[in-house]
Amino acid sequence: MTPQTPSAEPDSAAHDLIVIVGATGTGKSELSLDLAEALAQQGTPAQIVNADAMQLYRGMDIGTAKLPVAERRGIPHHLLDVLDPTDDASVAQYQSEARAIISEIQSAGHVPILVGGSGLYVSSVIQDFQFPARDPQVRARLEAELEELGVGILFQRLRELDADAAESIGASNGRRIVRALEVIEITGKPFGAGLPEEQKLWTPAHIFGIAAPRDELVPRLNERVRRMWDSGLLDEVRELRPHGLGITAARAIGYAQAIEQLDGTLTEAEAIEQTAALTRRYARRQVGWFKRYDQCHWLQYDDPERARRALAIVMGENGHHGDA
Repeated sequence: MTPQTPSAEPDSAAHDLIVIVGATGTGKSELSLDLAEALAQQGTPAQIVNADAMQLYRGMDIGTAKLPVAERRGIPHHLLDVLDPTDDASVAQYQSEARAIISEIQSAGHVPILVGGSGLYVSSVIQDFQFPARDPQVRARLEAELEELGVGILFQRLRELDADAAESIGASNGRRIVRALEVIEITGKPFGAGLPEEQKLWTPAHIFGIAAPRDELVPRLNERVRRMWDSGLLDEVRELRPHGLGITAARAIGYAQAIEQLDGTLTEAEAIEQTAALTRRYARRQVGWFKRYDQCHWLQYDDPERARRALAIVMGENGHHGDA
């Protein structure tokens, strides 16, 4: 991602930001497209801004369920395919870039729709979010410990220091575990103390969450993982590996397991089951994160009227939509 001015401010007279969040597999992309088309029919074009951390990466398409260009219905999409897999994603850089793009969309008289399931990335954009300080020496030491001791020991340490942060991050995300431990060591406070309590927003926003009952979501997630393998995830990983995969990309759910299958340390059945289990766990964390958004309007994943309901809320709460 190219650097942007970090202090990009939204135009107070612009169309409000729309945000669509929810667990993986609930249909966020489809709702964003339906809502964008509905807004266009009202006379206000919309543009979509990605808030899925793994969809930032070029070439990582199947495992991230990235919407192909041909299926984007001619609606402009931003912050897809902006990083090489060798790059490490930065939430702070993403915040700067996403806010600048949102402001540009608003300045053009269009509606920005922020869509994704990466909770920290969404929160960094929509909330009054300040990033804690960094210390390269502390970070380097923790990264060395991660390499030497493994993610499990560092996760246990984080759980003892900040159980809430450990639950939110999960046991397999070494990069974020290191970052949380770095912040705790620098500030002497829990990592969560640096997160917004909720709910001061950076810009006026309509936030929509897509809900799915757990007993209906789990089979959808399992089928989604099976479809990743059937659609050629192994071939995608084979093509990516010669160019190198950075720390973030190599640990992405599905990609890490595909790499182990190619290396012969997991069978295909084991790789699929491990990916499905991690995906189910990730979905639980997503639900927990987005439930904290007390301004969120929740829509059911299988409601055929959900786009119409969302449009009615946007139009009802912000009368200037459709005036353009």
